[in-house]
Amino acid sequence: MATNEQIDFWQGDFGKAYTFRNSRNQEEWDQFHRDTWGLTKIAMYEQFISHLPKNSRILEVGSNTGMQLAGLQRMGFTQLYGVEIQPDAVELSKKYLDHVNIISGSGFDIPFKDNYFDLVFTSGVLIHIAPENLPVIMAEMVRCSRRYVLGFEYYSETTRSINYRGHDGFLWKADYSQLFQEQFPQLSLVKKEFYKYVKDDNVDTMYLLEKKH
Repeated sequence: MATNEQIDFWQGDFGKAYTFRNSRNQEEWDQFHRDTWGLTKIAMYEQFISHLPKNSRILEVGSNTGMQLAGLQRMGFTQLYGVEIQPDAVELSKKYLDHVNIISGSGFDIPFKDNYFDLVFTSGVLIHIAPENLPVIMAEMVRCSRRYVLGFEYYSETTRSINYRGHDGFLWKADYSQLFQEQFPQLSLVKKEFYKYVKDDNVDTMYLLEKKH
């Protein structure tokens, strides 16, 4: 498996602590999103991918313990996959998921063939990739997607580093949909929404990009 500073960080003790800190049942997961953004993550996903057939093949890059995939499963999607670098998260995902394929692996070298998925997505993952490494993971996501790339990430008009729990060099805000389109002209923006936090002025964004062949 390819490695870099971010991969080593998330595979280690910090990533393990993140996994256990952010693992919830679906009721708690829904409430966390209501408290943070004023609506559930499923409500967000409904705005972007409700038109997809329920048998669409979907991959989450950086799936952790599968909270997002469990949500998509509740929406009726049946062919769900995840790739995750934190081994404890892969193991713990078995507690939360049935009939979902989460495997150990890296978004920098996704172990699936070209155009295998109808949709490849991230949720709070690209924000932890150093800007100089983003082109690699983005290229892998585009390679594996037959049609759509979806993301939910912290937003900033310009890329800027944010201190993360006392650590520098592990969190960035950016306009990730724009970065995708700048690097891959075959991607066009289908939809983009901003979600302001309930309790402060932070803003996240969800975006859906379509791949033209």
